[in-house]
Amino acid sequence: MTSNSAIDATRREQSLATLQREQFDVLVIGAGITGCGVARDAAMRGLRVALVDAGDIGAATSSRSAKLIHGGARYLAQGQMTVVKEAANERRIIRKLAPHLSLTNPMVVLARSKTALAMLSSGLWTYEKLGHVDKKERHVMWDKDDLKTNEPSVKRDDLVGAAVYPEYQTEDSRLTLANARSAAAHGAVVATYAAVDTIVMKNGTAVGAMVRDVLSGKGEPFEVRAKVVVNAAGPWVDAVRKMEERGAANKLQLTKGIHLIFSRDRLPMERTICWSGPDKRGLFAVPRGRFVYMGTTDTFYPKPEYWPEITREDIDYLRDSASTVFNVDPLTDADIVGLWSGIRPLLGEEGKKPSEISRRNELLMGPGGMISVAGGKLTSYRSMAERVGDECQKTLGMKPSAAATDDEPLPGGDLGEPFETFTARVEALGLSSVEAQRLARLYGSEALTLFSEKSGPAVEAEFAVKNEGALTLEDYWVRRSARSNFDDNGGMDALEPAAEVMGNLLKWSEAEKNNQIELCRKRRQKEMSILNK
Repeated sequence: MTSNSAIDATRREQSLATLQREQFDVLVIGAGITGCGVARDAAMRGLRVALVDAGDIGAATSSRSAKLIHGGARYLAQGQMTVVKEAANERRIIRKLAPHLSLTNPMVVLARSKTALAMLSSGLWTYEKLGHVDKKERHVMWDKDDLKTNEPSVKRDDLVGAAVYPEYQTEDSRLTLANARSAAAHGAVVATYAAVDTIVMKNGTAVGAMVRDVLSGKGEPFEVRAKVVVNAAGPWVDAVRKMEERGAANKLQLTKGIHLIFSRDRLPMERTICWSGPDKRGLFAVPRGRFVYMGTTDTFYPKPEYWPEITREDIDYLRDSASTVFNVDPLTDADIVGLWSGIRPLLGEEGKKPSEISRRNELLMGPGGMISVAGGKLTSYRSMAERVGDECQKTLGMKPSAAATDDEPLPGGDLGEPFETFTARVEALGLSSVEAQRLARLYGSEALTLFSEKSGPAVEAEFAVKNEGALTLEDYWVRRSARSNFDDNGGMDALEPAAEVMGNLLKWSEAEKNNQIELCRKRRQKEMSILNK
């Protein structure tokens, strides 16, 4: 199956050659959600766009989030009204663009006093007014009897009730990928595992970058020429800024968050449960298919990494706090079936705790004209990209034009019917209800054609290579299929059939195919090994 939004990994050499041959209007550095959103916005305005990243699409922050599209209600208490209004509006737009990647996810916020319950109700009422929330999505209040009926696994001894309101659940890596594919459909050239070594300066102006092929490790760095350079490198934004201005002061404050995964049989729930941790921070447990994931920590982290360290303290903090909330046998390490960590690239604020730092975003103009976009949150990526697109056109001497990024569906987003009805159609292909739900939420409308004859890792992996730019087995295992987190034994059984297909398409030797499998197995072993310490 192919489409005009295909990023075909078998044609990578042609993409690299195009990068070297042409001059672009805009070069975007970083294929996280922000960079992919910028590339889509600029390409939809008719600009010639190049998008490069040192790793895979969404390989860092944009595949390690809480996988929730927050309306921003929790930022009311910090007085971040602009963040709240923007997030509430953008949440509605994401639902329109990609309904399969923005599924309604009721949040049950537990309250231990009547005062807390009243404050929750008041805060949510304010949020709903600010965000113009539809009547059918406004909050309701539960008492202890409601909790017993609807979420019996929650301990109720010291609770007075809960506030319940809908947020949206997503698959962050696939939302990022959908934006990259949409950018490609509008003419953007997308190249992953293509690292920027230096920013090319001419007469004091940023006019491109020297890019190195990380995947092959062969050849000299080559120049990508562009009239405007956009730095959307997420946790690496400051590092790229220093390529333009060596003495540039750091703007980011990195924080780390981890999540633990359990079987839903072990921790049964129907909705997301939210509570206050021992240090009063908000924690949550989210049901997803046969699993439940729990988060999140919020601690300062010294440097950007793809796989930030998970500590014993991180695990104990979440696991032990959950054991005080749920009416189940105390959770142990043996109950944890997976875990992940990620870094938040926030705008630094002196003297604030990690959880207190604003999720606001900011455009930073470098002395050579490079546009850096820093901070922000997943939900607001599109509006951030829109501001960057305006700035790009101004730099090019153009009047900013409107891009239809708030209207044109993302790949897979044209369901044309309620998600539940669509999922039933996928199930009618002969799939189990659990598998149909998984495929519908990952692939959206493309699932009906892709899995019309057969399903499984081999089918998914072929599509990942030919349409989704997957160049390594990890790309498929972690970020295209979500099997590394939400499959039995971390998706280990999927590795060999996926590697077989990918190896044939990407011309891997037998040794390389085995190496790809071993790298994923070692990654799984390393993540889980902390549980034995």
